[in-house]
Amino acid sequence: MPNWITLPTPLGPVRAWQALPSGSPRAGLVVIQEIFGANAHIRHVAEQYAAEGYAVLAPSFFDLIEPDLQLDYDAAGVTRGKALVDELGVDRAITVVEAAAAVLAPYGKVGTVGYCWGGTIAMLAAQRLGLPSASYYGARNVPFLGTAFKAPAIFHFGDQDASIPAAAVAAHREKQPDLPVYVYPADHAFNREVGMHYHPASADLARERTLAFFSENLR
Repeated sequence: MPNWITLPTPLGPVRAWQALPSGSPRAGLVVIQEIFGANAHIRHVAEQYAAEGYAVLAPSFFDLIEPDLQLDYDAAGVTRGKALVDELGVDRAITVVEAAAAVLAPYGKVGTVGYCWGGTIAMLAAQRLGLPSASYYGARNVPFLGTAFKAPAIFHFGDQDASIPAAAVAAHREKQPDLPVYVYPADHAFNREVGMHYHPASADLARERTLAFFSENLR
C-alpha cells in the first residue's frame, strides 16, 4: 500500500509519498509537486506511475519550511504557493530530488516527472543530476534553458496557458533543439484531474509520450 516515509536529506527530514508496483520495479521515479504541495492529486500521480511498474517517491518539498502543508486551488493558494517555492529556492529543491533519487537507486535507473513549478525542477534534475526527466508546463524554465543537459528531457505545454506564452515554448526549441517539445490544445495544469483546466485527451497523450520516454531512457 502507498504510504508516507521519511526521506533523509542534508537539509533535514522530508516526508515523501511512496508508491511501489505489485511486482519488481522496472526503475525509479521522483514525482515533483506543483506549487500546492504533495497533495492528493500528486499522490495519485505517484500511484499511477507505480501501476506502470515504477518505484515512486513524491517528496513533500514544503516540509523544509512548514511540515504537512497542502494548499487549496484558489487565489490564496496560488499566492502562498508561489511565495513558498520562492523561499524554498531551486537549489534546496534539487537537494531533495537528489536525496529521493538516492533512496530509489537500488531499483535501477531513476528519472523525474514534474508539474508546474515541479516541471522546472524536473528540467533542472536533468541538467544538474543527470536524471532523465519529463517536464509538464514549467513556467520557470526559460532562464535555465542555456544550461547543458546531462540527461534527456521531454517537455509538455498547453497552447492556452497564459503563464507560458508561445515565445517561451519557442525558446525551448531554439535553445535545446534536440529535446522533444510537445504542445497540446489545453491550458495550464491540463494533467490535473481536479479543476477546470483538466483536458483528458491532452493528459492521456502526454502520459503516453512520457511513459514511452521513460521506457526508452530508464531501461
